[in-house]
Amino acid sequence: MTILEHRALRGPNYYSRYPAIYMRLDIGDLEERPSDTVPGIVERITALLPTLQEHRCSVGRPGGFLERLGRGTWAGHVVEHVAIELQNLIGFSVGYGKTVDSYQKGIYNVVYRYRDEACGLAAGIEAVELVNRLFHTAEIDMPAIIDRLKAVRDAHMLGPSTASIVAAAERRGIPYTRLSEENSYIQFGQGHRQQRIQATVTGHTDLIGFGIADDKEWTKQVLGDAGIPVPRGRVCGSFEEALEAIRAIGYPVAVKPVIGNHGRGVSTNIEDDQALHDAFSIAAHRNPAVIVEQYIRGEDHRLLVIDGKLVAAARRRPAHVVGNGVDTLQALVDEENRDPRRGVGHENLLTQIQLDEQSLRLIDQQDLTLQGVIPAGEMVFLKSTANLSTGGTATDVTDDVHPEVRYAAERIARLVGLDIIGIDLLAETLTRPLEEQSAAVVEVNAGPGFRMHLSPTHGSGRDVGQHVIDMLFPDSETDARIPITAVTGTNGKTTTVRLLSHLLRQAGRNVGMACTGAIEIDNHVIMRGDYSGPQAAAIVLREPTVEYAVLEVARGGIMRRGLGFDECDVGVLLNIASDHLGEHDIHTLDELARCKTVVIDAVSKSGTAVLNADDPRVLAGQEWARGDIIFFTLNPDSRAIRQHVRDHGVAFTVHNERIVMRQGHVEAEVIPVVDVPLTFEGHARFNVANALAASAAAYALGLSIADIQMGLRTFHPTPGQNPGRTNLIEADGIKVLIDYGHNVPALEALGELVGCISARRRIGVASAPGNRRDEDLFTLGTLLARMHDVVYIYETDPRGRAIGDAAGLLRDGAESVGSDCRVEIIMEEAQAVDRAFDEASEGDLLVLLIDDVEGAIERFRGRRFTPPSSTDPSGEPT
Repeated sequence: MTILEHRALRGPNYYSRYPAIYMRLDIGDLEERPSDTVPGIVERITALLPTLQEHRCSVGRPGGFLERLGRGTWAGHVVEHVAIELQNLIGFSVGYGKTVDSYQKGIYNVVYRYRDEACGLAAGIEAVELVNRLFHTAEIDMPAIIDRLKAVRDAHMLGPSTASIVAAAERRGIPYTRLSEENSYIQFGQGHRQQRIQATVTGHTDLIGFGIADDKEWTKQVLGDAGIPVPRGRVCGSFEEALEAIRAIGYPVAVKPVIGNHGRGVSTNIEDDQALHDAFSIAAHRNPAVIVEQYIRGEDHRLLVIDGKLVAAARRRPAHVVGNGVDTLQALVDEENRDPRRGVGHENLLTQIQLDEQSLRLIDQQDLTLQGVIPAGEMVFLKSTANLSTGGTATDVTDDVHPEVRYAAERIARLVGLDIIGIDLLAETLTRPLEEQSAAVVEVNAGPGFRMHLSPTHGSGRDVGQHVIDMLFPDSETDARIPITAVTGTNGKTTTVRLLSHLLRQAGRNVGMACTGAIEIDNHVIMRGDYSGPQAAAIVLREPTVEYAVLEVARGGIMRRGLGFDECDVGVLLNIASDHLGEHDIHTLDELARCKTVVIDAVSKSGTAVLNADDPRVLAGQEWARGDIIFFTLNPDSRAIRQHVRDHGVAFTVHNERIVMRQGHVEAEVIPVVDVPLTFEGHARFNVANALAASAAAYALGLSIADIQMGLRTFHPTPGQNPGRTNLIEADGIKVLIDYGHNVPALEALGELVGCISARRRIGVASAPGNRRDEDLFTLGTLLARMHDVVYIYETDPRGRAIGDAAGLLRDGAESVGSDCRVEIIMEEAQAVDRAFDEASEGDLLVLLIDDVEGAIERFRGRRFTPPSSTDPSGEPT
């Protein structure tokens, strides 16, 4: 078997409303060998993956997939189920999948859900290899497969602290985006409503507070000056200075680097000069400035304060083992590390105990050796600090915190100035006020770990991630989302997107817009190019100033990567017509329609689908639409519109050459069509339809009729406002119409407008990408010949064809008409445009279907054109 394509679909897509992995799989000779021809396949796969018994498949009950396997199914279908189950086995709960035939024998489109993209892709690769071996009765090393997948998981997974915040956001329906694979840098929400975190540091974390927490001496000064009990101590730059500090403080002491975390370089309960020398060396290795301070006897506690409120407290104990009277200390440590809760770093609830220099010193201080047997019940401490990252354990004591201790913790957070703070407190107990016992704050932490509170070794876990989300998004009535409008269809997408963005901007909204041509933020172009896919959506939704997102969605982006967002507030479906058929296994108009309906299927339940009632396939696609429906139509008397309006649905249409909004018995006039510059006084009927679509979407977003009217009146078909889309300019008596009509329906619509513009001759410059079908290119050529007196054909992108092939098909179509149209192939766009300029004279109309709009306009404005010669367009003397 061979994987031909393999990628993540990020958001709603052609196959699923949820993110999924897409695999185009060639099963090769296994096309002739369904599963019922492989002896013992059900028994073997059940032994390898017993949990496949839970897969219902199309049978609809547990064991359904195994029944299908026994009756006979193809290898691609088996890959789907194995890829799903492999993800479940490494901790990702997924269940959805589907496998569909392609138009090529032996090639299947395999789709399955994922939670983590890297793990989903890796599971697919492992599934193909496993199933290939299964069908060929080869050996399968299941533990090795799981180990490889776990390695991928561990390399990409979020730490428990960040993961808890992400989980809380998901429960509230707040979208999140991982902004970096290398660290836990996460964006919650969209646009101007977004919040960002890195691990447990938020975008609101105070920089000064962070600095205080990072400097232990500064922390002691701030807290000590405020009357918070802190250990007496001194910063030392040498061992000699440490000895001087001892004379003032006295033994026992604790030694720690001024700057550090996770207990690294910290030694406690130092009672003599030699131990002080060793501890000083350990700390100085981390930072040349070392704190020597009073050792406070008591239990180690962590108090977690979020948004000024104490939300969790834990008693921590350093890594330790308890003797059983039989095993040596080394054996006890080894046994403790076999606890499945222990892992490397932060991957599990507990961390493996690593015996280092500090551990050996503590063991020696207790007059023990690694080879000695520890008496039953005796506790041996292996670390001097209680950090979980060094193997410590935690017990939840949140419910045991005295009100005075709670107040002190919350006051410390205010004094330091941190929105999330971990306070390390040594105290005999948290049930009594600090002044009544031996107690002191030894450290505070910015960006503290949550693991000990989420899953303590003993006691109840606390959902502290929820407190972070509630702090970042305090008003549950205020969504973290911004309104997203997604526009799709075969033609008119870019114009509708630009017009809707203009309507919103005129109404005072900050808009992020992405289309074929550019990404614009707050009316500033930030990127140029084709941005009609999910990458553009991600860029717009990351912008901190954007209040409304308006996104063009092309068929290619849906098929390659999905929408790039989970849902939209308004989905606009303009039309369905023949274009790019044959790509991505979309061969029919019905399949193309299903692809386009992904946008309206992604509308939120409280959102709106805007549909073209004049297009039968769009009208039929309303079964996929979510939320409310607003129709737009050039035919106000259609049965579907009349019924929709009678049912108090909203429709935008044209009545007496005026754009109107209808609902129930109400008809509200928006604007006369002739007052909408985009429509060329109503002659550009395709732009009348685009204006209706944009008006309907704007209305769904809450704009008033007056807002819509003002926007329609002030949007012009110029290169500045709508570059490359029906731009009409004039100089020296020459008219130039620039458009992007590169498919048959678009050219048919444009032909109506061209016929309405008076001209002595019509000279065209046109091309089409090579990924159109032969018949489409030929038909485009016939349309060009019928529209023009002269056509110059160029070729921009052969897209898999031989150079000149696409241009030749266009020429053949044009010449087949048998008209007087003169056809010439000039392969380069710029040369073809210049040739048209050379040909043109006063009274002519140039129709430029080109990509380089700015370059053509610049050259056009720099030319002087000659008056027409004394011959008419047919060449006869006048």
